[in-house]
Amino acid sequence: MKDIKHIIESLLFVADDPLGIDKIKNALGISETRAIRQALKELADEYEARGGGFYLNQVAGGYQLRTRPEHREWIKRLIQPRAQRLSRAALEALAIVAYKQPIIRSDIEHIRGVDSGGILRTLLERKLIRVMGRKEIPGRPLIYGTTKLFLEVFGLKSLTDLPTPKEIEEFEESAEPSAGGDQDAGQSTSAEKPADGDQRAVDEKADPS
Repeated sequence: MKDIKHIIESLLFVADDPLGIDKIKNALGISETRAIRQALKELADEYEARGGGFYLNQVAGGYQLRTRPEHREWIKRLIQPRAQRLSRAALEALAIVAYKQPIIRSDIEHIRGVDSGGILRTLLERKLIRVMGRKEIPGRPLIYGTTKLFLEVFGLKSLTDLPTPKEIEEFEESAEPSAGGDQDAGQSTSAEKPADGDQRAVDEKADPS
């Protein structure tokens, strides 16, 4: 196909979500993936060599144009995004779902030691978790897992990119104590999209839901 690289670039530019290879194939009407992967690599190399305002990032099982983190301050001045915040309790429940999925509510509550119904509803509304089905046990409780948006928000290619418990432990040991002490369980902490501070190169939405 002529100009396949530039066509793919246009698709990336207008896409609201990361574009997977299959979506690109469907849009182009071709079955060959080698040419698509080659075009994506060439685009990524060109953006990197140019050192411009955006780059091609592989995230959430697809590819997405994102502005460079070092330009975040000026982008915020322009679009003034509304920071999305999750309480520490919500982040705690989200982490449990991410590492233990597929998981049911009672198991989440057993780990946390408190009722988690409201927290799970919040995470569902934010589209950070999803219902995967029902577990075939008495009561047939809902089974929860994370979504593609979860990967996008936290800048992960897949769940295998989640830090291991050992890596988390090493990070906590090396981190300096906060001057303000531990946050209160009810205090909110930011969960911006994406987590690494980048803003979408095209039509970034402040609200992930």
